[in-house]
Amino acid sequence: MIKTLVIDDEPLALQQLAAYVRKIPFLDLVAECQSAIEARDIINNERIDAIFVDINMPDMNGMDFVRSLAAPPLVVFTTAYSEYAVDGFKVDAVDYLLKPFGLDDFKRAAMRVKHRFELENPTTAEPTDNNAAVNAAPSVSDASSAVHSGASSDDESIFLKTEHRVVRVNIADIRYIEGMSEYLKVHIEGQRPIVMLFSMKKMEERLPSHFLRIHRSYIVNMRHVQEVTKNRIVMDPDTYLPIGDMYKEPLSAYLADKYFGR
Repeated sequence: MIKTLVIDDEPLALQQLAAYVRKIPFLDLVAECQSAIEARDIINNERIDAIFVDINMPDMNGMDFVRSLAAPPLVVFTTAYSEYAVDGFKVDAVDYLLKPFGLDDFKRAAMRVKHRFELENPTTAEPTDNNAAVNAAPSVSDASSAVHSGASSDDESIFLKTEHRVVRVNIADIRYIEGMSEYLKVHIEGQRPIVMLFSMKKMEERLPSHFLRIHRSYIVNMRHVQEVTKNRIVMDPDTYLPIGDMYKEPLSAYLADKYFGR
């Protein structure tokens, strides 16, 4: 059972959240809170695995509340304002429910909470058929180790943690990696990019040697490069990446063993 808090300053919205939690067999409703302060007292005194929390609250908004917690539980934000979605992702929220939402939307969010909970607590996962894929997947710590330990020339894939999922990616399919502040955007052949919380330096250190840092914001898989000019790399007719001055020498050294001509 996933011990759960619901937090909303509006009584009717709080009642709805509580009612939805009671309909989900793997969620255990511990308390209904009308303020972040009330919720914090509970979190500080007993185990809470997940919270469903409104963002717009008078005493402390839900985003600031989650940021203030030393070890926040799994978080699903609820709000009537869609512009908060990106901020919700930045604090590693499991999901984001835009009001008004129905039971089906809530069930989907609850399942994402369940999957994340089982990934982070693999010994507590129920050995049912429905959970087989989740139980077989590595825990978040295992997945982090897969990236942290690097990829040798014999490795064919790595595991990347993104939002509430741990995704296996074939190294050969990674085209390039784009740095965005503390996040990375991994561009992959034939699928949507994966956004993850990780550093460029760590990623650069742990990928095979044919991945080169060409700019403070870009690492490229040289096996996907179509053309190299003085100041940019061409990945395809629509994708041009800049070459930073401090990265030109390592790039030239790599190319020296690969090209023919004068």
